[in-house]
Amino acid sequence: MLILSVESSCDETAVALVEDGRRVLTDQIFSQADLHAVYGGVVPEIAARSHLEVISILAERALIAAGVTRADIDAVACTYAPGLIGAVLVGVNFAKSAALALGVPLIPVHHIRGHIAANYLAYPELEPPFLCLAISGGNTMLVDVRDYTDMRILGQTRDDAAGECFDKSARVMGLGYPGGKPIDDLSRQGDDGRYDLPRPYVGQNPYDMSFSGLKTAVINIAHHCEQTGEELDKAGLAASLCRAVSESLVGRTMAAAGELGYDKIAVAGGVAANSRIRGDFEAACQKAGAKLFIPPLKLCGDNGAMIGAQGYYEFLAGHTADSSLNAYASMAL
Repeated sequence: MLILSVESSCDETAVALVEDGRRVLTDQIFSQADLHAVYGGVVPEIAARSHLEVISILAERALIAAGVTRADIDAVACTYAPGLIGAVLVGVNFAKSAALALGVPLIPVHHIRGHIAANYLAYPELEPPFLCLAISGGNTMLVDVRDYTDMRILGQTRDDAAGECFDKSARVMGLGYPGGKPIDDLSRQGDDGRYDLPRPYVGQNPYDMSFSGLKTAVINIAHHCEQTGEELDKAGLAASLCRAVSESLVGRTMAAAGELGYDKIAVAGGVAANSRIRGDFEAACQKAGAKLFIPPLKLCGDNGAMIGAQGYYEFLAGHTADSSLNAYASMAL
């Protein structure tokens, strides 16, 4: 089954062609990072306009790159939630039009389910059930993946996502936007014990997380140095931040895996590209005798292939839509 899949939830426009949920023929991606860098974050209207300008071009490129025709497409999948509403609407409306014109099923896909499914592309042998930590700029959650379309959230952030913490910290440190990679690169030169940063615990659920206080602590350190004339050890602060975020994520994930008896642990989302988090998970899983599944860097960020992968399993479960499909800024997993 060949699926044309569309992703437009934030600041990447992507159109992919995926076969049977596991084989990527092509994934055409346009990043808007340069458009938003000057503002220090994503501007929703600029994002939506950019999606509108490039999405049909990417679709044409995808067909050419894969060497297929419109007649070869069996279904169209798209991210319909969550995300920036104007941005998501562009992808949804393009997908609805394409499905209608081609006379094929339309498959709505939850963005976070797509990130989880990126692991199916990287690891063809991976099948549910397993535990997955989904970490990105807008979401951080620990998910019990019981089946391809049956998932339960064990814990999630009560405020900021891990990726947002990195982005806001990078901005106050003068590292630009997006902040994940600059902080990761800089952290490798620093002492991760240089600054004492908090590891918040919230509420009665041991798997819930919070990154607002951690972000505030980084901002306060930077402002204190600026106001007193003290030199800010940016490399040390970046390393201390990566350590704090990683310990908050890895510890909870391994505890949940132990409680549920899982020996398969997956990580997904843009923040899964962080080298400290990847390294700590590798060490923790090796110690616990668990198998770690973590996508290559190209599948960590937003992409169309992950939507096609999850779209295949949504189709098998009978989850299709008609032309009344709408976009949503937020939606439960």
